[in-house]
Amino acid sequence: MKNWVWGFHRDRSAVTAIEYALLAALIAVVIVGAVAGAGSQLQQLYEHVKDQVVLAMQ
Repeated sequence: MKNWVWGFHRDRSAVTAIEYALLAALIAVVIVGAVAGAGSQLQQLYEHVKDQVVLAMQ
């Protein structure tokens, strides 16, 4: 039993996998935030263009 527990203590591959998973999750959150921010700005741009086209057609 002691050797089994000590084996887990020395095994760093699981820790590395968890670190990579956390980094991947953080990167995903940043990407989602950037896309959401750019999406709202793009929507505002198209609404402005639409308003200008409507004004030009009157």
